[in-house]
Amino acid sequence: MYKLLADLSIIEVSSFVASPTAGLYCAQMGAEVIRVDHKAGGLDYDRYMLTKEGRSLSWENLNRAKKSVALDLRSAEGRELCVELAARTGQLITNLPERSFLAHDAVKAAQPQGAPDLTSVRIMGWHDGRQAMDFTVNAASGYPLMTGPEDWDMETAPPVNQVLPAWDFITGAYCAFALLAALRHRDATGQGSEVRVPLGDVAIGTVANSGLMAEMLYRGSDRERLGNAIWGAFGRDFRSKDGVRFMVAALTPKQWEGLVAAFGVATPIGQLEATTGANFSAGDRSRFEHRHALFDIFQNVASAHEYSSLEARMAAEGCTFEKYRTAHEAANDPVLVASNPLFGPSPANPSGFEYPATRSFANLPGQEPGNPAPAPYLGQHSEEVLTERLGLSSGAIGKLVDAGTVALSDKDNK
Repeated sequence: MYKLLADLSIIEVSSFVASPTAGLYCAQMGAEVIRVDHKAGGLDYDRYMLTKEGRSLSWENLNRAKKSVALDLRSAEGRELCVELAARTGQLITNLPERSFLAHDAVKAAQPQGAPDLTSVRIMGWHDGRQAMDFTVNAASGYPLMTGPEDWDMETAPPVNQVLPAWDFITGAYCAFALLAALRHRDATGQGSEVRVPLGDVAIGTVANSGLMAEMLYRGSDRERLGNAIWGAFGRDFRSKDGVRFMVAALTPKQWEGLVAAFGVATPIGQLEATTGANFSAGDRSRFEHRHALFDIFQNVASAHEYSSLEARMAAEGCTFEKYRTAHEAANDPVLVASNPLFGPSPANPSGFEYPATRSFANLPGQEPGNPAPAPYLGQHSEEVLTERLGLSSGAIGKLVDAGTVALSDKDNK
């Protein structure tokens, strides 16, 4: 972890992906992120896939470097403790409903004199209050109905959902940014902020920011399916003589020239230019409009060579390409993982399973990133946080534990 946010403490009350991601990114930059859960675990605590001991690998990775407090959030006293933690700390990330016990105004009203004016970030579903998840906002975005083989009939073909919950991760990253923007505003003015980020707005807003919405309105119809081709440019998957599939992209003059040289196809491409009147070196448009003929030229060469030969030639010409890997192959790839400084040694994971763990995605030359920190056991820091943040004595905490309001580490409970 870097220490850029070492002076920042955040209370996180969240579940699933987007909200924990926002806290994770802050923690990886050095913030103290205190995740508060119901004492039996949040809705995502047992999210598949589980180890044989019953530990969620998803939860373990989305909550690295955080502290964990476990309270009975179904009880009035447990909720009061959660509100007080957020109120005294002054920074909150949550995906609980805006009218829940953790509403911004309710937390703000509980702030003691001298506490920093509350800054909260709340992940919502849709802007009008409807519930949403990544998988449902993706259905609304239009992308699943433009994905799939090119020869599928537009009227009858099924949607193709993405496997990666991309909207969740984008929302999490945006919320981390929004929190820091609000804190910068508070530093300048003393005024806190309530920031609401609807997952659905992130999705449809990204559709607009990408230009896709304007394109749909301008053309007056839907975009055709392209299979694995890149929209508006030259790029697609090809298959070598030995059956290896790989992706190439040529969006710049240098990338295009390198690919033509690596495949040795200057002559047939010149002939195609003479036949069509196109100039494929001039830019993306002509290469995209004549993509089928170009794809045939490149695939003919790919079919005649082993991938190792094509790989060497593309690397020599500075092409932009990558071989397709299964997820299992990617996890074991020496270039992607073993020799990548993004990954550090396995910390003491609650699951007991050792595997590479990520540092911050950002690389700060000259600064030590440190090794990845483990996720906490549920309730591991309950006593520490309640003592430091709320000033409770060990005796008072003991009574709360006996009453079932507070839970301590579940290290030995799985």
